Amino acid sequence: MIRIPFNKPPFIGSEIDYVRAAVESGRICGDGEFNQKCHAWLREKTGTAKALLTTSCTHALEMAAALCNIQPGDEVIMPSFTFVSTADAFATRGAKCIFVDIRPDTMNLDEKLVEAAITEKTRAIVPVHYAGVACEMDTINAIAKKHNLFVVEDAAQGMMATYKGKALGTLGDFGCYSYHETKNYSMGEGGALLIADSKYADRAEIIREKGTNRCQFHRGEVDKYTWVELGSSYLPSELNAAYLYAELEKADMILQNRLESWNAYRKRLQDLEKRGWLELPKIPAECAHNGHMFYIKMPDLEGRTKMIKHLVENGILAVFHYVPLHTAPAGKRFGEFRGEDRYTTSESNRLLRLPLFYGLGRDQLDFVCDKVQEFFK
Repeated sequence: MIRIPFNKPPFIGSEIDYVRAAVESGRICGDGEFNQKCHAWLREKTGTAKALLTTSCTHALEMAAALCNIQPGDEVIMPSFTFVSTADAFATRGAKCIFVDIRPDTMNLDEKLVEAAITEKTRAIVPVHYAGVACEMDTINAIAKKHNLFVVEDAAQGMMATYKGKALGTLGDFGCYSYHETKNYSMGEGGALLIADSKYADRAEIIREKGTNRCQFHRGEVDKYTWVELGSSYLPSELNAAYLYAELEKADMILQNRLESWNAYRKRLQDLEKRGWLELPKIPAECAHNGHMFYIKMPDLEGRTKMIKHLVENGILAVFHYVPLHTAPAGKRFGEFRGEDRYTTSESNRLLRLPLFYGLGRDQLDFVCDKVQEFFK
């Protein structure tokens, strides 16, 4: 029986009140009062030129791919150690996913390997900020500028984290957040697209509104709305936005709670790292993370498998991810690994995520740490 789950969706308490207010307003479809409140909050908090809620981070990535005008035959550089949505968004437009190795310290795309993977077909670089820890964005942006490439940040795990003081998701041309129930801030299923240059704002609204200029019509900028280009229904309902807005209002409180748990894990387990029995996350000096996850790295796959079994036997659910995309059937079909797989597979085989969520009790955290330490005894 699981006593300590891997994750619990964040819940502040005011979510129900805001959802009720949305229902009572008489309008629960997308882009009502709570959608707009979330957009304004995101603009103010991150400094982005434009922010739009979406039905998922996957859809935010799809919108970004459309705004980059990705075409069949194009190549897009990304890590293989990522969730499938990173690749799906570009592969569905006919692009070839070019997988590059990761850094073992942060599990992020190795910026030193990106330029060698560029060809005349390359159109974009997609850095993934794993665990809310930023990629080396100055280097990536410099390479993109040199080769005239788009940068799309997969910041699904990165909201409220920064790189050199700037919010993740605002460092490239487009940034994508996730509000899935496993994330620090949730609306069940949802996401957001951040747009650095306002020249893309109108087209983003059109793509998001099924390819119509409905947003411009509601603002009185056109006298009727019509089908303008290809798009889809990417906007979430007011019920989802209302739920999310309650958590955005308490974003700093949620952040601090998660960081306290993250720091407590590190303090309790650092002696095991000193003994060489496991490795703990590394945070570069220029990065401020958001406590999205706490992971340990076991010596090898066998050790990780045994640790998972040990924790489950003690009522603790710990999980691993990802199966590297280049080893998956679709990854082989829609992409290729360029360069040497020095760390992607070996490091992913070692990584194990411990329970971490808003409201994790200190007694629960201590129990997890006790059982991790017990394993090595």
